[in-house]
Amino acid sequence: MIRPDARAQILRFREAILGGIIAGLGLWWALGSLGLIKWMGIALALLGAAVAWQGLMRARIRVGTGGVGVVQIDERQVIYLAPVGGGFSSLDLVQDITIARDFAGLPVWRFRTGAELLTIPTSAEGSEALFDALTVLPGIDIAAAIRAVNAASDKAGPDRTVIWSRKVVNLH
Repeated sequence: MIRPDARAQILRFREAILGGIIAGLGLWWALGSLGLIKWMGIALALLGAAVAWQGLMRARIRVGTGGVGVVQIDERQVIYLAPVGGGFSSLDLVQDITIARDFAGLPVWRFRTGAELLTIPTSAEGSEALFDALTVLPGIDIAAAIRAVNAASDKAGPDRTVIWSRKVVNLH
């Protein structure tokens, strides 16, 4: 009944749509009521706006599905389960994080800890949770990460973008 591409867009923006509905209900209460219901409507409208904003941010980072493997986040550990090339990386030990293209030209996350490199396709199941996990890193620019993932997905822009690097203090 609904075209597949329209269904994909609805699913992509589902949180933003829900937030808009909640904000609309709150505004209806706020504008059409008095007293306590009016204040509850204002609070509901603000909550709906926050949900809609977060939904729009999440919609910007959904780059696709069907990639190889599954990403899990467990207490500052990024775990990538895949038939080939899986692994894990602790956010406390990561030295830099980049968005790059693999040999097929598809966008991947690269977490480097010393000599080890964990490569995760951006289309792997659960990879959108990486954005939430990375917010604990000091000085990370999530908006730049979103732009880099989208540019790599569109095959535009640089082949490799460093989105975060640990500041190294030289003691000598």
